[in-house]
Amino acid sequence: MRFSERIGKKQIKSEIQIDSMDSELRIGIWNVFYLYIIKPLEKENYITESVFKNLVNRVWFSFFKEAMDQIPIYTGDIAIILKERFFSWDYLGVYDFIDFIASHKDPSINYEGFSDSINFILKRELSGYRIVSGSLAPITDELEISEIEKAVSNAGSLNLIGVKTHLSEALKKLSDKKVPDYRNSVKESISAVESICQIITGDPKAELGKALKLISKKLPIHGALEQGFIKIYGYSSDADGIRHALLEESTLDQEDALYMLISCSSFINYLIIKCNKQGIQLSTVS
Repeated sequence: MRFSERIGKKQIKSEIQIDSMDSELRIGIWNVFYLYIIKPLEKENYITESVFKNLVNRVWFSFFKEAMDQIPIYTGDIAIILKERFFSWDYLGVYDFIDFIASHKDPSINYEGFSDSINFILKRELSGYRIVSGSLAPITDELEISEIEKAVSNAGSLNLIGVKTHLSEALKKLSDKKVPDYRNSVKESISAVESICQIITGDPKAELGKALKLISKKLPIHGALEQGFIKIYGYSSDADGIRHALLEESTLDQEDALYMLISCSSFINYLIIKCNKQGIQLSTVS
């Protein structure tokens, strides 16, 4: 907080930016691009000799979707085009570009530093989005981000392929800003919990309700928590849920999908900790 804000002479920014992007947020994001990509790119003079050659080719081919023979030879000219495009896009265009760069993890970029710096700006300027596991996601709470990242990381390190795949898909479907699929995001979140429960029980075909009852015999899970997830499973299977192929449009919204992803990630982390304490080895049967 600046001095003028601390003494009440200047209003503190308090509105989370979801469907807009003010100039401070846009410039902050640009400055990260400049430090990690534009500035080192300009130093190399010719794109044919640059470590950023593959990244630039990918941007033209897959993001701009324009003729690659129109890519300038000089890196300085490329930098000018990137800046002009960046400041001409609406907020969705800027976020699409962040997501594109983050998801490709090009070796020419210090990905960890880039992601951390982008997230610093997004947090500082009260953006409702963060980079989480290589995708831009509509998340507004740091603890929520931590739970999701931890669940994806735990699933990856333990080689729980099904769990990681479902969580990643849930995040991907939630994060699509143009055509978000909240219905199937919830399905993937619940499927991630079902997957780890199948792994713990050793029954790859057990549905979540049955698996939770079997798990309660192996792990000291509080009855209320068990019943809570059984009810969530029921919610995901009802007429407005996602486990059935419905013809009518679902009324699920962003907050529903986000809540399910956070809750399911937290529960997965909880089950992994419980298994560790009980000496239960997790193996990928699901």
